[in-house]
Amino acid sequence: MVHASLQEAAVPSRASGYAAALVTVVIWAVWVIATRHGRQGAIGATELGLIRFGVPALVLAPVWLRTGLMPRGVSPLVLFLMVCGSGAPFFHLAAFALRFAPASAAGVLLVGAMPLATALIGIVVFRERPDRLRLAGLGAILLGIALLLASLLEAQHIAWQGYLLLPVAATFWAVYTHAFRRSGLGALEGSALIAIWSFLIHIGLAFTVGVDFSGIGFQALGIQVVAQGLLSGLAATVAYGAAVRILGSTPAAAFAALVPVMAAFGGALLLGETIGPVDIIAALVTGIGVALSTGILSRRR
Repeated sequence: MVHASLQEAAVPSRASGYAAALVTVVIWAVWVIATRHGRQGAIGATELGLIRFGVPALVLAPVWLRTGLMPRGVSPLVLFLMVCGSGAPFFHLAAFALRFAPASAAGVLLVGAMPLATALIGIVVFRERPDRLRLAGLGAILLGIALLLASLLEAQHIAWQGYLLLPVAATFWAVYTHAFRRSGLGALEGSALIAIWSFLIHIGLAFTVGVDFSGIGFQALGIQVVAQGLLSGLAATVAYGAAVRILGSTPAAAFAALVPVMAAFGGALLLGETIGPVDIIAALVTGIGVALSTGILSRRR
């Protein structure tokens, strides 16, 4: 009996899987808010990138030292697409967009648009055929995006470059998603390689355009080290991997539906951003669409 109890205790419960998935989406929302906060202050994109990728590159050094910078069996093109899709190029696109667009917009146009872009690439390039519920989810995401953009037509002095670049960044992430699926790498291996290559890119940028941390307060710097490096760069990777391992990929991915709403309310509470009824409705509709697009309710998974 004791031996059986120990075995049961060793098996992760579904509750721990749900907790890991929830931690992941909270970190994703925190990343949106922290990046928006950093870009509003004195922190440049290159400085943010050094923090975002330098911390995980250092902590995960045993992983990329073991695999090498160009792992055997992984196509250089696939690795290039992974680094572009979720590494330095993606980060700079998102960081530039968040200089102008509020967190609520990023929740819809970045996080919400990611599964939409991923599905469209799958349909067009890889001839995937989503079922009706997934298609309904993609339609809901489009509706959420349309509601958000329609609400902006009446606003004045909108920096449209931020809103236009967020879906582009989402497309970059979709490219990463498909490339990673075909890479044969594990989550930690992929994260380690993206971190070290992106950190090297930022080292090159630092020598080219220069960096200046002198105007950044200790508190602001600490927030970014925790949010960008430790949470987004490390903890989210581990937590999401645990959620997928315990719950499966579809239920774990469905938790991303919470991010648009979290980002909207987080931006209002922590950054003082204004959110109206249309912003909330757009976030809710997009969140529902994200959940359906994962196939969580589909018979054919």
